[in-house]
Amino acid sequence: MLSEQTRYSRLANITKIINTKLELREVLQRVTQAISEEIVQCDSVGIYLPQKDGTFRGFAGKPEIINGITLDTQVIDVEIDLLAKEVIETLKTIYIPDTSKDNRADPRPVEAFQIKSLLALPIAFGQELFGLVFLFDYGTPMDLTEQEIQSVEAYVNMAAVAIQNANNLSQKESLIAEKQLLLNVTRDLSMCSSIEQSLDKCFFYLEKVLDSKSIAAYVLDPLAETAIRLKKLNKDCEWTQENWIENLKSIRMDKNYEAMMQKVIDTKSVISSPNVESNNLLMIPLVSMGDVLGVIAVANLDGKAQNYAESQIQLAKSIVDATAPTFSNLLYMDRLENMVEERTSELAAANNKVTSVIESITDGFFALNKDWEFIYLNKHQYLPQKKSAADVSGKNIWEIFPNNVGTVMYKEFHRAMSERVSVHFEYLSIYDDYWYEVVAYPYDEGICCLLKNITEKKKYQQELKRLSNLDLIGQMAAGISHEIRNPMTTVRGFLQLLKEEDELDKHNGYFNLMIEELDRANSIITEFLSMGNTRTSDLEMLDLNLIIHDITPLIKIDTLNQNKFIQFDTKNIPKLLLNRNEIRQLLINLYRNGIEAMSTGKVLSISTYMENENCVVLAVRDQGEGIRPEIVEKLGTPFYTTKDNGTGLGLGVCYAIVARHNARIEIQTGPEGTTFFVKFDTSIC
Repeated sequence: MLSEQTRYSRLANITKIINTKLELREVLQRVTQAISEEIVQCDSVGIYLPQKDGTFRGFAGKPEIINGITLDTQVIDVEIDLLAKEVIETLKTIYIPDTSKDNRADPRPVEAFQIKSLLALPIAFGQELFGLVFLFDYGTPMDLTEQEIQSVEAYVNMAAVAIQNANNLSQKESLIAEKQLLLNVTRDLSMCSSIEQSLDKCFFYLEKVLDSKSIAAYVLDPLAETAIRLKKLNKDCEWTQENWIENLKSIRMDKNYEAMMQKVIDTKSVISSPNVESNNLLMIPLVSMGDVLGVIAVANLDGKAQNYAESQIQLAKSIVDATAPTFSNLLYMDRLENMVEERTSELAAANNKVTSVIESITDGFFALNKDWEFIYLNKHQYLPQKKSAADVSGKNIWEIFPNNVGTVMYKEFHRAMSERVSVHFEYLSIYDDYWYEVVAYPYDEGICCLLKNITEKKKYQQELKRLSNLDLIGQMAAGISHEIRNPMTTVRGFLQLLKEEDELDKHNGYFNLMIEELDRANSIITEFLSMGNTRTSDLEMLDLNLIIHDITPLIKIDTLNQNKFIQFDTKNIPKLLLNRNEIRQLLINLYRNGIEAMSTGKVLSISTYMENENCVVLAVRDQGEGIRPEIVEKLGTPFYTTKDNGTGLGLGVCYAIVARHNARIEIQTGPEGTTFFVKFDTSIC
């Protein structure tokens, strides 16, 4: 035996080893080695640690293999091993010097290892049991003295200290790991921007703690707080939403998992429900600010004995509790976003209706703020240089339409803006040569403007005025033509008689001049009567091109005499309802006006063509200097002429003829010349 000094030295060395951060198995291995080699000199020393099922399993000792059986496979069942049971209950060392006379030891290892004597010791600290120690020799008794037993107890106490230190360290490390895990949970949740993301993070950490992928979240319906619905499954879960309920029923033998979930909601507490097949269903309430938002369900169907430790359940609850505030905030934000989105959708729909109404207006419409900037334009508003509404939005109207500065539009808009009154006026646009009727009225700090294109209306008014003049002339002609012609005929007859008198030969020149003037007056009356004639002419289906060709020689002679040129370009056109003599008169009046408007060497063009399937066009184009705008408006007015010797009836006759043929005259003029377009409607032929 070792001396007392040596024994205390060994104990000090073991104590030093225990206080170092060596692995527990290595420390216990040194304790068993010291006991077997330096104290008792026994063949076998084994340390057995408790298991969850209540048994004790070999953990460290000497030797590691006995008769081909490894130490870690050795299990002590306290229901069979009465010696172990007594040691556990009394927490005292028991020495059996002769196993043949004491049947408390388990007979199976006694027989297998020929144990003659056996020393059993508890590894305890206070009233807490950490494990068991067994010593024996093969086939021979150990014959231990009391002092040797006490020495062994001293070393076993060192093992108890080592296990307690390891447990404390493990608990500290576990606590630190839990705290770090919760910090990670809080950090990851703080970066979530949606409910789905927050639940994914919760599922991720629950999977790590509970070792289960079958996790689902149920959420209470905000409108019906008693109704709960499946919100989300863990993305790693092998189940689908369709078979999730069926699998839950397999866990709950009574299939009343709904009642279990309702109990979790009512009590706000965690409920774990294992069944006989070792399956497990854990339900944790999702609670924020005292309100239950839903339930997190964790299922285990692998058949393992999955009885969660209290520490696991508490940690899982801590993860769910950390998720709840984030989930609540995101749920609130989600509801707010839905409300905002719904309200925005309603406002957008209302705005679209208003915009649709404004866009359906076929006239131009725009709104200006107090700084004269466009804040809205509809698609019918004219913009120069093919600009779009997006191009001018936010820009000053007078920058977009600089030529309107100083015009009636500029003045009236400023009056509406400054005096806050509605204005109504007409103006001729200098950008697109259209007449507009404009209404501008104040709103907020700006004005709204509606521009209606009245160009056609102006044309109709002008045509109505011309027709009204023709009608007036017709009435005048009908009333006075015969009264004028009768005395003129008498005077002309007497003048012809006077010419026959020989003594008046010297006055023949005067007589001829008077007769010519009477004839000229008669021709004017004839034109006057023709222009005032509003009755329908005798029309027949004729070829316009043939009528042109009939008077082509006359036209060529006139142009040649004036040292000018004529050009014809007639296309294939259908026959029209025409009066031959009136169309001839129309052509003569138009081409003579064109010739008179040109200087020598210029070309007059006469052409016919189809503008569309229902319109035949007769075009007479000269190369004159064009017609001023103020004159264009008066063309066709009876007795209005720019010629020194003109009567002002030629174009009036043309307009009358065209009207009787249900056609219309359009004029295109510019510095390079003027074109008269006579357009016949073939749909009435």
